[in-house]
Amino acid sequence: MVALLFAATTINYIDRNVIGFMLLSDDFRRAMLQLPADQVLTAAHLATFKEQMGLVDAAFKLAYGLGFVFVGWLIDRLGTRVGFAISIFFWSVAGMAVALVQSFGGLRVARFLLGLGEAGNFPSAIKSVAEWFPQKERALANGLFNSGANVGIILTAVAVPWLTLEYGWQSAFVVTGALGLGLLGLWWRVYYPPGQHPKLSAGERAYIAQGQAEEPPVRVSWWRLLGYRQTWAFVTGKVLSDPVWWFYLSWLPDFFNSNDALGQKLDLKTVGLPFIVIYLVSDLGNVVFGWLSSRLIGRGWPVNRARKLTLLACALCVLPVLFAATTHNLYVAVALVAVATAAHQGFS
Repeated sequence: MVALLFAATTINYIDRNVIGFMLLSDDFRRAMLQLPADQVLTAAHLATFKEQMGLVDAAFKLAYGLGFVFVGWLIDRLGTRVGFAISIFFWSVAGMAVALVQSFGGLRVARFLLGLGEAGNFPSAIKSVAEWFPQKERALANGLFNSGANVGIILTAVAVPWLTLEYGWQSAFVVTGALGLGLLGLWWRVYYPPGQHPKLSAGERAYIAQGQAEEPPVRVSWWRLLGYRQTWAFVTGKVLSDPVWWFYLSWLPDFFNSNDALGQKLDLKTVGLPFIVIYLVSDLGNVVFGWLSSRLIGRGWPVNRARKLTLLACALCVLPVLFAATTHNLYVAVALVAVATAAHQGFS
């Protein structure tokens, strides 16, 4: 089950991150600006492109945020198996549709629809972990499947520049979107809740049930939920930390391509290796911090104390990224960003 959720999260991140590497493609820039293929791109063209891509990025994030409002309810109502299947289908088709657009307007619509579909990944995955794992193992399970986000970015950094250079920018969206349709078939064949899974033994089912909460689930209204301090603590943490992660995902290729402080710039041919380093380290942080939390709980620490200490360690590891924007050394900048992304994923 962790492997299946890992694969889903990997493909989810591949589909959403293709667009970041298109910031380095002159053919994509010209297509969206509706310029001739032989047009020389001026500074004014690039400024307009970045401004419009900011609006495209905002459209995706708006839909992704709005999607969370109802997608959790939908998954609870339909069940994880059906709800996540709908989400996978929706985001895969929307991702492939980007290959058909000819303007920023069409790109905004396609990315908006992608955001709606992709909002289903993490609610589905987290609910699946809650269904399949005892409480003491959930942090590690979440860390393992969440590491698929970084693997997705690594695979995107390896495959998308090559696809773009060899077969054109449209191919990157078609190929990566098609991966989701393959995932959909695998998900439908493999995933069932523990109570319905045909290959789950009685001993495994008892082990899972033993570590679940004993209280029956209670329906909680939005107004009641907003009355909890815990809700606002969680929301505040997400408000303060998530925009940073999204900044990395959306604009990091452009940061390494256009940052005047750096003595060496990256393009489609050279961007792959630094991103592999950054997100391999990020993956390591994801698993290590997930392990740390579970390890402390396993040694008898209260869940609250163990997880908050892990959060503090993550937060401290993020601080040195302040210097990434001012260093002239590309390798130092890559190292600083790598540590920050690792800590952020552990925090998540």
